[in-house]
Amino acid sequence: MDDFPEFMKRPANRIATSSQATPGVEGYVFDGVDGSQMAFWTCRETARSTPHVHDFDEYMIVVQGCYTLLIDDKRIPVRAGEEYFIPKGLPHGGEPEAGTRTIHAFGGRRAARAKE
Repeated sequence: MDDFPEFMKRPANRIATSSQATPGVEGYVFDGVDGSQMAFWTCRETARSTPHVHDFDEYMIVVQGCYTLLIDDKRIPVRAGEEYFIPKGLPHGGEPEAGTRTIHAFGGRRAARAKE
């Protein structure tokens, strides 16, 4: 597969551009009853995300491509099939290659939906 299934990409779940840390990314979000979120991102171009920090934990898995995490001046490539845990409070950014798809679980509210 080179894309997420259509049911995961319903317009009502599209992430607002203002909630994207990476240019050229398309994302969709689903909410847990406890305030957690799952997000699915496709990076259409090679780009660099804005460094940021969360007050909740983040777990990510790369489905396709490579997402290089930038943490404490280290470059940590996370490739298809690999996962990474980012504890709350840890400043991080990233550099996805064009075509990279990732799934993220957040222990809190990370993304706002686009207004239809």
